[in-house]
Amino acid sequence: MTPPTAPPPSFTPQLSSFQGTAEFSRRSGGRGIGRCFFRNTFIWLTNGNSFWFYPVFALGNSIFGFRWRGNRGWVYDVLNRQRIAFFQCY
Repeated sequence: MTPPTAPPPSFTPQLSSFQGTAEFSRRSGGRGIGRCFFRNTFIWLTNGNSFWFYPVFALGNSIFGFRWRGNRGWVYDVLNRQRIAFFQCY
């Protein structure tokens, strides 16, 4: 897997701006985030953390991709699907 060649968008989405809209996605079983593969995706975790993620594939409860770490750039990461509260892809 190779990380994206460009940084994520320069804005930070606000959770409150998506609640109640059709584009907003709540964690939805096994397939919801699949439409965000190979797209910049903003993730809100159940513990309150949030960040840019670039998902590339999923296997079981694991979502594989790259997490934006600012000065470190894109870093390979694996997320547990159950820890994702909300997500929005761009």
